[in-house]
Amino acid sequence: MSDSSHVHSALGDHAARQLANATKTVPQLSTITPRWLVHLLQWVPVEAGIFRLNKVSNPTSVEVACSQRDEAALPKTFVDYEEQPREYFLNAVTTVLDVHTRVSDLYSSPHDQIREQLRLTIETIKERQESELINNPDYGLLANVADAQRLSTLNGAPTPDDLDELITRVWKAPGFFLAHPLAIAAFGRECTRRGVPPATVSLFGCQFITWRGLPLIPSDKIPVVDGRTQILLLRTGESRQGVIGLYQPGLTGEQSPGLSVRFMGIDRAAIASYLISLYCSLAILTDDAVAVLEDVEVGKFHEYAHTYQ
Repeated sequence: MSDSSHVHSALGDHAARQLANATKTVPQLSTITPRWLVHLLQWVPVEAGIFRLNKVSNPTSVEVACSQRDEAALPKTFVDYEEQPREYFLNAVTTVLDVHTRVSDLYSSPHDQIREQLRLTIETIKERQESELINNPDYGLLANVADAQRLSTLNGAPTPDDLDELITRVWKAPGFFLAHPLAIAAFGRECTRRGVPPATVSLFGCQFITWRGLPLIPSDKIPVVDGRTQILLLRTGESRQGVIGLYQPGLTGEQSPGLSVRFMGIDRAAIASYLISLYCSLAILTDDAVAVLEDVEVGKFHEYAHTYQ
């Protein structure tokens, strides 16, 4: 048989890959964000899922005297409380994760399928948690800003003057601004236009721009509608009568504060189910703990003329 009758072949890429265990990443979820608001809030445990916010009913009626060494009668006073204080009930962000046991048995190398499914579902629930802290119609930040704490921009785009006005409303130890990344970029452009580029500060290993020493914290959970959005300024912490997060401690299957993962069993179709629940809420302890700048235009740009001497 001649040489020409032999068919010569080499191992192809496709066949070779079947024998190679390529380096694999865990599943990447593009919707995961840093969730800075969750990190910056003080979280307070709640008994029986209810948080009662007691307030003084008329703080200006409390009378005191500065003695002038005379015999004048001292004022008599007492501190009265609101008769019907607001009660916050914890909100549940919940889902049921189903995983076929065949999938977890056969395809859990090098990454455990159940662990990754739980991780990705928990990340999605935590993203929803931050969105609820901002947007929930009952307890969310945007829905609970007092009318006296709402401001509008002077000219649409967010300027240093606008943020200064916010600071006058939350002047008792303000903590940080919270804004959509597009609003932060718009503020940066206005600062550049005025020749006052904002300083930066390092938090959590990341750089944030600041105004008057207060960081502008980005969150894509603040809505942008028709090119307009809002910027919040917060004071946080229970001792400062600020904004606090609320969670339920001691849950069955607790993974982190307020987060529970419970195995619900395997049904006759060999589907394993896990109940994932996150119980949380948010409370503004006093009205002056938060203010909001409204009608913030994010699409305004400027042309800069360069002059050469």
